[in-house]
Amino acid sequence: MGPVRSELMWQAVADAVEIAGAGTTLDVLDLGGGTGSDAVRLAQLGHRVTVVDPSPDALASLHRRGIEAGLDQPVTGVQGDATDLPEHVPPSAFDLVVCHGVLEYVDDPADALATVATVLRPGGHVSVIVAGRNAAVAARALAGDFVMAQTLLGRSAATWDLREMGPRRFVPAEIDELLQAGGFTPVETAAVRVFADLVPSAIADTEPGSRDALYALERLVRTSAEFTALSAGLHTIARLDLSSAPPDPGGKSATL
Repeated sequence: MGPVRSELMWQAVADAVEIAGAGTTLDVLDLGGGTGSDAVRLAQLGHRVTVVDPSPDALASLHRRGIEAGLDQPVTGVQGDATDLPEHVPPSAFDLVVCHGVLEYVDDPADALATVATVLRPGGHVSVIVAGRNAAVAARALAGDFVMAQTLLGRSAATWDLREMGPRRFVPAEIDELLQAGGFTPVETAAVRVFADLVPSAIADTEPGSRDALYALERLVRTSAEFTALSAGLHTIARLDLSSAPPDPGGKSATL
């Protein structure tokens, strides 16, 4: 196992794959997938993976990572983002879209999810991870920045100012509302990094037994609503409603 934080993020991807189509080969789009640490692991499991990312340097690293992993089928790297996604990938082409750490930065999360819906097959799934607002408030307060803690507490995702406040932060209800408005039905909501961001890496990743114990604790509380509300990462897996999906030109439907 690697560092706890990285393994928890990877496990979130694995959980999404399990729900989207356990035991089947999936077409997966990793939106904002960067250097492809998760994408390459997915490809090693036999899935067909495309990474869309705006950074050419990240895509070059993705290519090198794939070569080093000796993949039989390379990960496809495409330079782009949520705003121009339909220009780079065909409609109704994927069973699962991984959208981790994206909605915090886009101008309009609703527009981004609407774009995601166009590239999913009917009944396909999206995996969304966003930063939790309650955890950010607590972190600011613990650091002594009480003014910013109050500012974060008084904002919603809809009124967030990216320029003044940095990446957008969410509470679980806001993500559910966005997904439902976009034609998705949330299937599972989970916590990612309830404790891991609070425990120093020197303890979490080096003390004997601490890494495995912390990982097990995180997985134990992952679906607890009480702990999800306090989590640094909010993970929601949602299914695209058949009535909301665009026509599928290939005639292929995702495994439900």
